[in-house]
Amino acid sequence: MKVLSIQSSVAYGHVGNSAAVFPLQRLGHEVWPVHTVNFSNHTGYGAWRGPLIPPTDVADVITGIEDRGVLGQVDAVLSGYQGGAGIADVILDAVARVKAANPAATYTCDPVMGNATSGCFVDPAIPPIIRERVVPAADVITPNQFELGFLTDTAPADLDSTLASADRAMAMGPSTVLVTSVERPDAPADTLEMMAVTRGGAWIVQTPRLPMKANGSGDVTAALFTAHLHSTGSPAEALAATVSSVFDLLQNTLDSGERELRLIQSQDAFAHPQLQFEVTQVR
Repeated sequence: MKVLSIQSSVAYGHVGNSAAVFPLQRLGHEVWPVHTVNFSNHTGYGAWRGPLIPPTDVADVITGIEDRGVLGQVDAVLSGYQGGAGIADVILDAVARVKAANPAATYTCDPVMGNATSGCFVDPAIPPIIRERVVPAADVITPNQFELGFLTDTAPADLDSTLASADRAMAMGPSTVLVTSVERPDAPADTLEMMAVTRGGAWIVQTPRLPMKANGSGDVTAALFTAHLHSTGSPAEALAATVSSVFDLLQNTLDSGERELRLIQSQDAFAHPQLQFEVTQVR
C-alpha cells in the first residue's frame, strides 16, 4: 500500500507525520509524507519554534508528486491536525486528484478538534470546515467521542447514542467511523473503549485505562486503522490489530516514564500485534 499523508511534523517527539509514518513503514507500506507545519515539538508544551507552512507551499509539494506521474499509485490519503483553515482546501484538492488517478483510493480523515477534557483546542474556523466540507469527502473518519458529537450535533454518552451518532456521521459521507476514547456509564471502571462502525455492523474493544495522556496516539491510531482496513478488508480485524498495537505503545511509554511516545521502541507491537483484547460485535 502507498499512503499520501498530509499532516504536521515535529523534530522532537512524535505527533502528526512524525507519529504516523514509521508505524506504517514498519508494517511494510510506502508513505509519502507532506508536512503542514515543521515545528520543533508539539504545541502541548506551550512553546515551540518553526514555521506553519503556507497552504500554497503544501499544495506545491503535492503538485510536484503529481508531476512524477505517480498519484495513481496512491491507495490511501491520510490527514490529521490542520494548523490553519487554508489547509482543508489543499487536502480536498489532493484527495480529488488522487481519486481521479485511482478511483479505488480511499481518504481517511482524523478530524482533530478537541476532547472531552479540554474542549475544542483548534482555530475556531477549522471545526465548521471539517464538519461541512472535509468529512463529507472522507471514506473513513477517526473522531474521538467528543469530536463525533460535534460533527453530528449530538451528545453520545452510551453505546446506543454513540452508535446513533456514528450513523449520523456516515450519513454525511464516510462509510466507516472509528470512534476512539469511547466512554459509557455501564462500562467497568478504569476501562476505555474503541469502536468501529460501518453500515454492515459495529464492533467494540475494551482495554484498561492507562493513567497518562500521550500526544500523538490518535495519529498512530488513524494510520494503523487505515493500513489494517486496507490489508484485511475487515473493520473488526482492523480494530483488533489497531487497539493491540496502540495499547502496547502506550504501556511502553508509561513504563518508560517519558512524556513522548516510545514509537521506535514499540515497533514490534506494530509489526506483530498481540491481539490480546476481545472484539465484541454490538450490531
